[in-house]
Amino acid sequence: QVQLVESGGGLVQAGGSLRLSCAASGITFSHNTAGWYRQAPGNQRELVATNSSGGLPSYGDSVKGRFTISRDNAKNTVYLQLNSLKPEDTAVYYCRANSIFNVYWGQGTQVTVSS
Repeated sequence: QVQLVESGGGLVQAGGSLRLSCAASGITFSHNTAGWYRQAPGNQRELVATNSSGGLPSYGDSVKGRFTISRDNAKNTVYLQLNSLKPEDTAVYYCRANSIFNVYWGQGTQVTVSS
């Protein structure tokens, strides 16, 4: 079974940084596309970043230049570095993995940015 487990969320002040991790089992990130999405209360889930295996990363407009997606294939883990955080970045952040057949989601990790 595929399982994605996010960690690293928390409460930070505006301008601070966090690093989120997504550890996968049952699917290999080196052979599949990984990504991060986020959802704030009352909002739609939106794209934060994606990183296909062997491809270039892409970012949502609101986070471009501040967030960085990366992966460690040996650990089968994808990371999201969040810098220069703003209160509007407050949301639950979800890890996503794509295979040819399915899309898989993690349970989410809460990021809260105070003013």
